[in-house]
Amino acid sequence: MCERRSAGVHARFLLGVVPCVALCVFLLTCCQGLSEKAQVADSSPSGVLPSGYGEVFLAVDECSSFGTVDPTEVPCDSERAAARVVAREDGRASHGPPCPGTTDFVLHISERRPSADEDGDGAVPRGYACMRTLRPPHPGDPGGGGGPRTIVGDCVREIGDGKVRETACDGGGGHTPRFKVVDAVADRAHCPASTGLYVRLGAGERPVGCARPL
Repeated sequence: MCERRSAGVHARFLLGVVPCVALCVFLLTCCQGLSEKAQVADSSPSGVLPSGYGEVFLAVDECSSFGTVDPTEVPCDSERAAARVVAREDGRASHGPPCPGTTDFVLHISERRPSADEDGDGAVPRGYACMRTLRPPHPGDPGGGGGPRTIVGDCVREIGDGKVRETACDGGGGHTPRFKVVDAVADRAHCPASTGLYVRLGAGERPVGCARPL
């Protein structure tokens, strides 16, 4: 009788141990799986930028948010997107290549150290981005009355001391245009006889604008 009770006790003991062992194996396996997943997650670079950002801050075809002070790069399909980069240059705009003729405005990018940048070194080089707004109006279009450059089709008004300033050809800017640039030439001698004003268009092979009175 004693031997039978002892066997019964051992059997009940084993029945209690087996589920505990199985549970421990299950928990150990789960913990290892979670640890591996955590290691995989931790292996990704901590400085990866969100989708929509390129390797260069405000590179060509990337977009900026509204405003021209402290520009922020945003995905072009974002509600915050206001303008697209049509050209990107290093250095100062005064010393670099001119923006395309129909550029609406220029963003001047100062050297700074944001928390996350294009290559993770904490620095954005000095440069400038030539911007085109995503929606009209486009002041850089011919006759639009704005933009960083004066091009053929633009109108100007006199501001005194022999100087002129670009204004909208339709008078929408609140000023009456006095002249319209009808041609760009290498020097004044190539302007038509109807030219009433010579306008400096900037560098290039045809830096002189021939403007006729309106």
